Amino acid sequence: MKMIRKLFFWLVVVPVGLVLLLQLYFFLQIWWWVDHNPGNTSFMRQQLSVLREKNTGAQLQQKWVTYDHISNNLKRAIIASEDSNFSEHEGIDWEALQKAYEKNNKKGKVVAGGSTITQQLAKNLFLSGERSYVRKAQEFVITYMLEFLMDKERIFEIYLNVVEWGSGVFGAEAAAQHYFGVPAANLSAAQAARLAVMLPNPRFYDKHRGSGYLSKRTNLILRRMGAAELP
Repeated sequence: MKMIRKLFFWLVVVPVGLVLLLQLYFFLQIWWWVDHNPGNTSFMRQQLSVLREKNTGAQLQQKWVTYDHISNNLKRAIIASEDSNFSEHEGIDWEALQKAYEKNNKKGKVVAGGSTITQQLAKNLFLSGERSYVRKAQEFVITYMLEFLMDKERIFEIYLNVVEWGSGVFGAEAAAQHYFGVPAANLSAAQAARLAVMLPNPRFYDKHRGSGYLSKRTNLILRRMGAAELP
């Protein structure tokens, strides 16, 4: 009986305790970020490590700017392109996930994601890029933590400042300067739409700026931007 209790402790109690401690860490870190800006993210650290394998002196391009110093054109473009129900859902858009699942199942491969802006932020802040059910479950938990502790504007502000826009390029300010030589506050509707379309595969589009798909999709997002609801 004593041996069974020991096994139960090490095989059940300890792992569960470690998982709960990890969730507490995530919760406290998110609570701190309610009114403090993240210095970097898990994804940024991973990408910097990759860049430094080729160039030991590599640095990321990123400059934090407040929500009010980012063009509304960019905010509307990203919502139109990435998460049209951002202001309405509670972190996860189950309808969008179902549509993405059906589309992927029909195509026989992953062609649609269905992740919300909050989910993307959860992954960028804390998680790796690996695909697994465990990682996805953790993403869901962090997503609900973000929505519980922060309002939509704060979630969007952090997202806009940490999302990847090219090789070593992170955040709206760095992206605006990198691609157009202007501050994020001055992005035009066309420039903003183009940046929004790049988000699913920014390193590819950084190298293939003349992509026909990029131009076609940019025009589509331009037409949708007027209906995008800002938080």
